[in-house]
This record gives sequence, C-alpha cells and structure tokens, in this order.
Amino acid sequence: MSHCSIVPPHMLRALSRSDLTVPARCAERTLLLDDEARHARIGRIARASFAIAGGAGDGPDRTVHDAQGAEVLPGTVVRSEGGDATGDAAADEAYDGLGHTWRLWSEEYGRDSLDGAGLPLVATVHYGREYVNAFWNGTQMVFGDGDGEIFTRFTASLDVIGHELAHGVTEHTSGLTYQGQPGALNEHVSDVFGTLVKQHHLQQDAQTADWLIGAELLMPSVQGEALRSMKAPGTAYDDPRLGTDPQPAHMRDYVETSDDNGGVHINSGIPNKAFHLVATTLGGPAWEAPGLVWFDVITGEIGADCDFVTFAGLTVTAARARYGQESAEAEAVSAAWSEVGVMAAAGGGPDEGAPTTALRLSRSGGVAGMTRSREVRLEELPEGDAHGIRRLLAAPDLPAMVEQPARPDTFSYGLREDAEGVDVQIPESALSSETRELLERVLRGQD
Repeated sequence: MSHCSIVPPHMLRALSRSDLTVPARCAERTLLLDDEARHARIGRIARASFAIAGGAGDGPDRTVHDAQGAEVLPGTVVRSEGGDATGDAAADEAYDGLGHTWRLWSEEYGRDSLDGAGLPLVATVHYGREYVNAFWNGTQMVFGDGDGEIFTRFTASLDVIGHELAHGVTEHTSGLTYQGQPGALNEHVSDVFGTLVKQHHLQQDAQTADWLIGAELLMPSVQGEALRSMKAPGTAYDDPRLGTDPQPAHMRDYVETSDDNGGVHINSGIPNKAFHLVATTLGGPAWEAPGLVWFDVITGEIGADCDFVTFAGLTVTAARARYGQESAEAEAVSAAWSEVGVMAAAGGGPDEGAPTTALRLSRSGGVAGMTRSREVRLEELPEGDAHGIRRLLAAPDLPAMVEQPARPDTFSYGLREDAEGVDVQIPESALSSETRELLERVLRGQD
C-alpha cells in the first residue's frame, strides 16, 4: 500500500512558494518527508516495534503514541484502550477518532476493524516539527501539528481520521492501485467513508451534512472552507497562498496529469459528486443505503485496476442486488453516474467525455484453422464481463500464460487493448474454464 496523505502535493507546493515564512518552510519540509515516505512505501515504520497481530473482542483496540516532534514511528505510548484521557488534545482526539471510525464500520457494516478481524488501531501524534499533513502508511495513522497559520493540528478533523483509516480498509479489500483512476477511486472511497464517520457520529442526515473534508483544519485567515467539497468539487478553497481547488465535478473536466499519482486527489471529485447525488436524492442517513451499496462494491468482486466506468457499473449492480432491479436506490445510483458524465442515462455505458477502452478479441487455430474475432468497447459489455476482461488484461500471471507452448491444432485467443499496450496470443490450454467461457461470451456477442 502506498503512502496516502490527506493534503495533496499541489496544495503544499503552492504554499511552499508563498511569502509566508513559517508555512512555506513547513510545506517544503512536509513535501520532502512525504516524498521520502512514498518511496519507502511504509515510511520509517520498519524501524518501529509494536504488535499489529491480535484481535479485538467487542470493541476497538486502540493505541496512541507521541512522536514528540521526531520523525521515527511509532513513538511513546501515551494512551491505550480503556485508558484515561491524557489532557493532550491531539492524543485524545486521535483516540476518540479511532473509536468513532471503528463504530461506523462495526455498527453499520458488521466489520470488525480495518481488516474485518479486529486489527489493532494505531496512531502517532506530534509527528515532526510543524508537519502539515496526516497519513496512513500501510500500518498506522500519523498526524502532524500543522503550522499554526494555515493548518491547525490534523487530529482536529474527524472525517480526516476516518478518511485515512478507510485507506486501511481499501488495503484489506479492493486494494485499489494508487495511480490514475483506480487511485482517484481509492481517495474517493476514503472521502466517502471519512465523511460517513463524521455524519454517523453527529447523527446527521444527507441533507444537513456539510459534505466537507477537512473543514476543521484550515485556520480562520484561509480563504476557503475545507480541503475538498463532495457537494461542490472545485469550490473548497480559493486562497492566494494555497491556490484554487482544482477538483472537477464532471468527466468533461477530467484532469490528465502525471502529478499526484495521476491526479488521485483531483479527479476523485467526480465520483465524490456522484456519491453526494445518490445520498441527497435518497435522503436520510447517507451511511445507510448509499454507504451499504459502496460497502458491497469495495468488499466484493472488484479489481485493483478498477476505473470509473467499471466502478459505476458495480455500484449499479450492487444497488439492484440489494434493493431490487427497479428500486429507487438503483435508479438514484444510475442517475448520479449519468449526471457526472461517467455513464449514459440508462446506466449501460459511458457518457460523452468518459474514457473508453477498445478491445479486439479473436480465436484462431484448430484443425480447420478458422478465426473468429470481435472488436468491442469494454464499456458496452455487461458489468461482470467487462470486469472479468479487465482483470485478465491486468493479471500478473498473463506473461506466463502467453509463454505456454500451444499444442498443434489447438486454439489460441488473441487480445489487443491499445490503452494498456496489451497485444497477446494465449493458448487455450493456459486458460481456466471460467476464463474460456468469458471469452466465448464476448466473442458470441457479434452473432
């Protein structure tokens, strides 16, 4: 799992170029630390020595550490499960936030901690000197204290705590790759369940919730209300020192960039808006029907390389499976993805402006040497078949399948998908019966 932080690099870079001495210095230092952690994948946690095995019983198993301004994790234990409040706001906020997050997943989705098996929840506060970020590093939560001018302490925002811990759930479920559209979905899932943690704790319904991520982090001098707005992506802040919120709310404004792992904190605005639309259309608590549909997707048959169109299709399928083919829930999900330009109005394909994936599939060989072929957009296939093809194209053992020798007079399947640079011939004998049936279904689609 990659290093996942709440403040995106474009905000920190803008701040590092500002004329504010302390915030600029803190932002530059934070960028350096975050870059080191991303390259190390799990930061400096390899030097730490705390247990991550074990299981909670009927509640969370929390431990809060204090780094005391150092950059080595996890630090000194200051509060363990069931212990008294410390009087340190950061430590106690982290402890409470871990508990509120555990309760959402347990009470509403029947999940015991991040891994579903009672994984202990570990956090470190007071990380670094004026560190202006919070992150999940694959093992634990880490919080900085902010710079006191732009950012306050990062434990102050409950949805930020819920957001970062949701990265741990993703790590133990879908494992969405932290790059491009899968990475944006990774961030989206964390924004969804981060805000649901706050809404659940405050007992807010979809209409009264603020749908802001990190509203409590910004100091009063900042011209903005939060890091991100799920209700209105692109409007969270417009500050001369932080820049302007770059999040799009529609696929026509999708940002192509190599920055930020392909814009994972930017393009997440599109699915964020879709979820907000579902929740406000249905009304009531967003952690109920909308949250349950999204939970079904991330804990179901979803690939690590899932893109927006595939994810949208999976949510429609999940809503129909849980609530019925013609249910209000399924209609709301389909309509939301249409409104943000990911799917057509009927929920069966991409809308104008959405990226498409063209596939050429062929079957050749046999005694007669005949060849059948079909060219199709994956977005035109049933959701399950499209998902199966994507998983095959991204399978780590695909090269080994291709290299298996073909026996004389036997069939082979050709797959060409230009976007990912795939152009292979796979002997039929290298494929499972389920995969052969999938490829045959797709081929028969032209008949």
